[in-house]
Amino acid sequence: MSSTYRPLPKYLTISASSIEGLGLIAIDDIVPNVPMGITHVHDPRFEDSFVRTPLGGFINHSDNPNCEILYEENSNTIERGLPVIRTLYSIKPIAKGEELTVKYKLYEFNKKMG
Repeated sequence: MSSTYRPLPKYLTISASSIEGLGLIAIDDIVPNVPMGITHVHDPRFEDSFVRTPLGGFINHSDNPNCEILYEENSNTIERGLPVIRTLYSIKPIAKGEELTVKYKLYEFNKKMG
């Protein structure tokens, strides 16, 4: 049996955003503390030293976010030979139809990377 690549979890889609351009929209209710996947992989060859996945590329900023991108300091996970360092988690209940948001912190993570 072959598996099909899915760039997003089954409960998310990319659609028009009321914040900016396109965003991540819940197509099912999401409870708090759900790990939704990798948002960024460290690679110094790219702008800001990160490669964004669809999760990282389509999530918009909010000062009152419903998600958080966590730095995986102690992660031993390797994705295609590069350390995975950012994972998206829900921090509040997210209703079907609601846009997922984070408070942008890219430059804080870059400082930690040294």
